[in-house]
Amino acid sequence: MSQKVRKAVIPVAGAAIEFLPVTKGIPKGMMPIIDKPLLLYQVEEAVASGIEEVIIVVNKGREAIEKFFEREPMYENYLISKKLPNVASEIRKITTLAKYTFVYQSEQRGLGHAILQVKDAVGDEPFLIILGDDIIMNEGGDPASLQVIKAYEKLNAPIIGVQEVSENEVSKYGIIEPQKSQGRYIKVRSMVEKPVKDAPSRYAALGRYVITPDIFNLLKTTIPGLDGEIQLTDALRRQKNLVAYNFVGKRYDVGTRVGYLEAVIDIALHRDDMKDALKEYIKNKKIED
Repeated sequence: MSQKVRKAVIPVAGAAIEFLPVTKGIPKGMMPIIDKPLLLYQVEEAVASGIEEVIIVVNKGREAIEKFFEREPMYENYLISKKLPNVASEIRKITTLAKYTFVYQSEQRGLGHAILQVKDAVGDEPFLIILGDDIIMNEGGDPASLQVIKAYEKLNAPIIGVQEVSENEVSKYGIIEPQKSQGRYIKVRSMVEKPVKDAPSRYAALGRYVITPDIFNLLKTTIPGLDGEIQLTDALRRQKNLVAYNFVGKRYDVGTRVGYLEAVIDIALHRDDMKDALKEYIKNKKIED
């Protein structure tokens, strides 16, 4: 019987160079999708998937993230005094969604290095990873995180959430080499990090994993690659019984400017308080070449 997945790790310690100069002063995880920061979408997905503790990997100078998830009774009382009790309640709820643990990554040495930092916080149990550059929406269905958790519970094996990408996008992602597949489950023979040519498939790891704690020993013995970075893909390649799950959902790469804008527009178009006005604006907007 598989062990319950209780903890989620969300690494948000990257430099976010794509969004400079704004990320010089604001952590990318705090950039808004309308009125909610990117990171909150991922926390809410984790909680909706049964997660009890969220471990956020940050770097120095990212106190804004910690502050966002801390209770501030004085601010809540201020909002109540301004006749905004619903807003105060919503802000209070954010601080109680889960137990929050913050782990510092002092060096920018890759995703694998970020995951190594949470070893003590995770302990000897399986854990969910949600990458900070990925927002995945599955309206009316299970969140992507819950899908990979259910896959883990069924197989009692480490799971990578994947979807097919186009041929010209495979060089952006970790790509699996399939051994055999059954339905949405794909037995993984190996993985390649950002293949420039001869990609073994078009199935890309897209930011949702359930990993077993033996990954930490694999990461410790992983040889750093380009720029001295330790890649999670290189450790996963050596993990036994690795399975990919082709999850259902619309994924937005909010690590890019265009992907971020796509997420803002699509989420706004699904909100009752603004979809009609936005549709009218788009309808009347003249697009010039």
